[in-house]
Amino acid sequence: MDSGILHVKIKPMQKSDLDSVEVIEEKAYGAHHWSKDSFMSELANELAKYFCAFNDKDELIAYAGCWQILEEAHITTIAVMPDYRRRSLGEALLVTLLNQCYKDMIKYITLEVRVSNKPAIALYEKYGFKSLGIRKGYYQDNNEDALIMWTENIFYDKFKLQYEQNIDILKRKILYDSSFCS
Repeated sequence: MDSGILHVKIKPMQKSDLDSVEVIEEKAYGAHHWSKDSFMSELANELAKYFCAFNDKDELIAYAGCWQILEEAHITTIAVMPDYRRRSLGEALLVTLLNQCYKDMIKYITLEVRVSNKPAIALYEKYGFKSLGIRKGYYQDNNEDALIMWTENIFYDKFKLQYEQNIDILKRKILYDSSFCS
């Protein structure tokens, strides 16, 4: 790594990644995490798009995924190994999901996020997501509410301009290769 900038390669998730994904999932979400079988089902789901981030030692350090249905995508998860948090890796994965949505002509993106997860909410707002409701008691581990967030049409000029400005800033914080979805 030079000057503290993280170098990562982002690739589509493979079955061979699932042992590492399961470790990250448990560290990120504790006892109420998805099983390896759940991810296996996701990889078999033609509507699902999942990606993994690898450090310069080729260790899997984060992953993210979404479902794409018609013109909409639902971000299902973004998880980062604890040692790699607060280094713009979650943001790089979010950008990867958005890039895939552009490639696949997806117009609208939604997600749920814990109401207490202020850093994630701030990241999503930075990328144009707006709060449009609450899912009461959504999280099983503590009955916490989820904020429902949506984008406007990501092809609108206003959204794209904000998106491109954010990417320019992100590229100064982290070097990531996700050329597979260009």
